Amino acid sequence: MAQRLLVVGGDAAGMSAATRARRLSPDLEIVAVERGRFTSYSACGIPYLIAGSVTATDDLVVRTPAEFRAARIDVRIQHEVVGLDLDTRRAEVHNLVHGRTFHLGFDLLHIATGARPVRPDRPGFELPHVHGVQTLDDAARLLDDAYRRRPRRVVVVGSGYVGLEVAEAFKSRRVEVTVVEAGAEVMPSLDPEVGARIGKALRGMGIQVMVSAEATSVTETAVQTSAGDVPADLVILGTGVRPDSRLGADAGLETGLKGGLVVDRQQRSSVPGVWAAGDCCQTFNLVSGQPSYQALGTVANKQGRVAGINIGGGYTTFPGVLGTAVTRVCDLEIGRSGLTETEAGRAGFAAVAETIESTTAAGYMPEARATIVKLVAERQTGRLLGAQTTGGRGSAKRVDVVAACLAARLTVDDLLGLDLGYAPPFSPVWDPLQTAARALADRI
Repeated sequence: MAQRLLVVGGDAAGMSAATRARRLSPDLEIVAVERGRFTSYSACGIPYLIAGSVTATDDLVVRTPAEFRAARIDVRIQHEVVGLDLDTRRAEVHNLVHGRTFHLGFDLLHIATGARPVRPDRPGFELPHVHGVQTLDDAARLLDDAYRRRPRRVVVVGSGYVGLEVAEAFKSRRVEVTVVEAGAEVMPSLDPEVGARIGKALRGMGIQVMVSAEATSVTETAVQTSAGDVPADLVILGTGVRPDSRLGADAGLETGLKGGLVVDRQQRSSVPGVWAAGDCCQTFNLVSGQPSYQALGTVANKQGRVAGINIGGGYTTFPGVLGTAVTRVCDLEIGRSGLTETEAGRAGFAAVAETIESTTAAGYMPEARATIVKLVAERQTGRLLGAQTTGGRGSAKRVDVVAACLAARLTVDDLLGLDLGYAPPFSPVWDPLQTAARALADRI
């Protein structure tokens, strides 16, 4: 009798695992349960759907439930696993359409329940016009609500990547937008001087930015903050996400950083025969060696692939993360990889940093745009620890070079000596990364 694999969660980490397990184990019975209406979609495209540059929700769907079923993966959308018994290997499943509950047995289990937006435990944050934007179903609800309310004033509470992208999306629809951030600068995952440049860009496009302002409550018409009330017809949560690990934790799986499920390099959980991947679990940072939580689609897809190979009888491991991420706010590109200067200090490194200003192309080229690079290294050894970039077109993806250097544990001198490509439309003679490396090497 064939074994049954139950996959809980139908997006990146779940369906990449299901697909890989199917390829390696043709006889395996696979059932995938997804509480939403969509499978395998690009959550990173949601801000562009809100802005209207992506015209339809279905445009973000990579593979539909029907396509997975054609590959002999039994996808059941609008079903939610509400309980797990790992001793008897049974799941309690609720059909969200018909309102009935049934039990489903399994031999192997893969948990990919993703993350949930951080919703402050303060008055009013549960009101219906307060929206988290994590899933495609979340985006559809937000768009429906915006269509009904026709908001003139939108407030984004928090200023993470998604929050700022959604702020820009509503601004492009000619809505009055305010960003409320409790920290000293926007985008607190970056060093403050980098965040300050992003805040300047936001203000330059007409978005009101309030920093060092904590949102204390929400009413039907305003967000109340420590710096005063801000009128709001619609409120967006941009305060980040936390692992949606409740299902696994309640079943007895070990949890760690931010409550994420603890997994090993094969994505195995603390219970044999149970795997987990994606935003619901913790991982580890390649630079610091410490536990890390990275809610990124790239990480989810890779971890799901690793889990699926091991579930299907193969063998592979997940190498860890660098926290590499890029985005664009207004015309400003933003990139980071590895540790910020602040994070390096917290991780115990004696860190040194250097920030330089350059251009994305030779200065005499019409396409040249200003760019800023901040490099962080270990003082004694010169080992690269991280980089942040902000600037015009061509700035963000430069961090990919740094990501490769970090994975190889290269030093500032190694980066300085790399034989990078040069032509005037692409960079100055000294690429901005190597200009920063040269300045940092002189300090070290």
